[in-house]
This record gives sequence, C-alpha cells and structure tokens, in this order.
Amino acid sequence: MPFPAGRSRPEPPAVLAARGLALRHAVDADLPALMRLYADTRADELAAMPWPEAARQAFLAQQFALQHQHYLSHYGGADFLVVVQGDALVGRYYLWRAEREDLVVDISLLAGWRGQGIGGALLASSQGSAAAQGRGLWLHVLRWNQAAQRLYARLGFEAEEVGSTDTHLLMRWRPPVS
Repeated sequence: MPFPAGRSRPEPPAVLAARGLALRHAVDADLPALMRLYADTRADELAAMPWPEAARQAFLAQQFALQHQHYLSHYGGADFLVVVQGDALVGRYYLWRAEREDLVVDISLLAGWRGQGIGGALLASSQGSAAAQGRGLWLHVLRWNQAAQRLYARLGFEAEEVGSTDTHLLMRWRPPVS
C-alpha cells in the first residue's frame, strides 16, 4: 500500500530548521529507512528475547509491514512526514487532522536523536496549529515509555483511562479556553 501524495509542503518548526532538520512527506522509497527506524524503536524491548538474529529481523519486518498497512488503511488522509537531516531520515511524524481533534498517529526518532527537543518542537507546533483551528490533540503512548509520557505531560497532555488499553495510555491535550 503506497503512501498518499502530500498535500502541501510541510514546514518544520523554526527551532528544528535552525538545526538543519527538515520535514517532508514520506514516499515509498523511504520504507527501508522507516523499517530501520521501527527496529530501532523496538531494540530495547527485543534485546531480552533469545531469538536468532534472522528470527528477530523477520519478526520486525512482519510487525513493521502490519503497522504500515494499518496506518495507511485507517489514517489514509494523514500527513505521513519524515524528519530528515540532509538525506538522512532521523524520524517520522504521522499526524491526522480531524474536525474536532487531531491525532498524533506516530512520532518516532532514532535513538541518537531522542532527548534533543525534536519531538517536543513537533508536538508544540501541532498544538499551535490545532489551537488555531479550535481543535485538541491526542495520542496513544506505550505504558512502559515513561520518557515519552513525561514529555507529553510537560506539553500539557493529560492521561485518560477511557480509551486506554493494557499496553497503551491515551493522552489528550485541549487548547486553552479564550
């Protein structure tokens, strides 16, 4: 299932552009790099598994393909953006804009790029855009990902048990009331 064509040229937050980072719409040629990014996000989790490397790679490829198909099937109208520095893909940011609330479908960065304010800048920019349209913003985060939960809480997202699962916590941000 191919990525949809991008609707407009995405502009990165100024703080990211100043650091040489850009956003662009994902294309099918990005799939190998996106697969490596996906594997990187699962590295800690899978490190404890006593699987042969070939089995680990097969599992990751299968899970990535299923996730990719799910995202395209359920959020086909989303902006499937990649974060790049030059030609190097360092992350992805999938954002689905809706009538009442926007959804951060996925935000992922390679391990070496985490903790540098990139995710926070992307989310803050989306909060500003959503607020300008009178919309909120929501996402799901893995319950064990405490670092991401702290980031989202700092940005004003609040955890909600309704809509959460055993593995994922729903977090929602609402724009300030004028």
